[in-house]
Amino acid sequence: MNDLDTFSALLAPEGQSLLAELRDHDPADELAAATRLRRDHPAPLVSAALGQARLRQRAVAKFGADARLMYFTPNGVEQSTRATVAAHRAARLAALGVRTLADLCCGIGGDAIALARAGIRVLAVDRDPLACAAVRANAEALGLAELIEVRCADVTEVDTTGYDAVFVDPARRSKARGGRIFDPEAYAPPLSWAVEAARKAPVAALKIAPGVPHDALPEDAETEWISDGGDVKEAVVWFGTAVDGAPGPTPGGRRATLLPAGDSLLGAGLPDPEPGPVGDWLYEPDGAVIRAHLVADVARQIDGRLIDPTIAYLTADRLVETPYATAYAITDVLPFHVKKLKALLREREVGIAVIKKRGSAVEPEELRKKLKLGGGRKSCTIFLTRVGGAPSMLLGHPAADAR
Repeated sequence: MNDLDTFSALLAPEGQSLLAELRDHDPADELAAATRLRRDHPAPLVSAALGQARLRQRAVAKFGADARLMYFTPNGVEQSTRATVAAHRAARLAALGVRTLADLCCGIGGDAIALARAGIRVLAVDRDPLACAAVRANAEALGLAELIEVRCADVTEVDTTGYDAVFVDPARRSKARGGRIFDPEAYAPPLSWAVEAARKAPVAALKIAPGVPHDALPEDAETEWISDGGDVKEAVVWFGTAVDGAPGPTPGGRRATLLPAGDSLLGAGLPDPEPGPVGDWLYEPDGAVIRAHLVADVARQIDGRLIDPTIAYLTADRLVETPYATAYAITDVLPFHVKKLKALLREREVGIAVIKKRGSAVEPEELRKKLKLGGGRKSCTIFLTRVGGAPSMLLGHPAADAR
């Protein structure tokens, strides 16, 4: 699919028939399928249908069962918001009293779909005609066309007056720049433009890369880092206030939200905890907690301390449940030494090792090769890190296995 004519052909009866036939298509059989289908259908249409089938299969990881009905572009699959994250954001916007919203840089419509399902009427805007065609097709396919209006335009020229909220998802990838864009002012449109557009709306949310420097964040907004299944997916800058007494974004606040459970931690501006000796328990904070600089808040929850001033591992003398960090029972704290580690694991008949590193130059897979683990059934988690500035290795196992 490389132009609007080909995309339109996919929406016509012949294209729909091809897509239905390819619904359970095995990519390994693509050459045979292409040869067979080209006997009865135009080659460009067959190529487009096969390409769409591949994109739908890739999109299942983000959109679940909806992906089988939706339409994608290669960039749209790569850059669209995961459905669980989009649903979380849409629910928060609805809770803030938003009923109408301008979705700027809407892509193939992942967020627009979640917003419409939350009962919000959406103006979806993008300058890419193919992306706009995909949004329209997706809204129709999912029964949301009455709630999603699509406009092909430059978002910087769209008047958002009269909408309850604005959502901006600037492009953060560039072929000319060789992939991901890390400078927020190199986004399209730049973060500074998005911030000014947000300040003009009653409520606004700006999607940005989770690795954004904190000093680039506006202090009159709350920034939320979101992880899903333990993987940090994005950060969102929130502006505005809520209606009807609902809690609104906290200006200057830093928040970590963990999906799918939805636990959300708003930082209290605490100083970094003091480092100390490794106790019986090690805590690995969720990536969103680390990105939001809320390790100190989790340390307060568990009455913990850092194992090193520069390492985001916490330790405590007793087990305290928290959704914001994974706990491990620690059995050994040793200076880093490959031969001693290898001998210890052999002695304990460890055949399965999970190797984690933070603040260590050692690569886990290289260490695994050197350990040459045998066929033992016992397992162990190995942390390659620093303790009090010294290269160290911590051995243990997840707290769930210690019960």
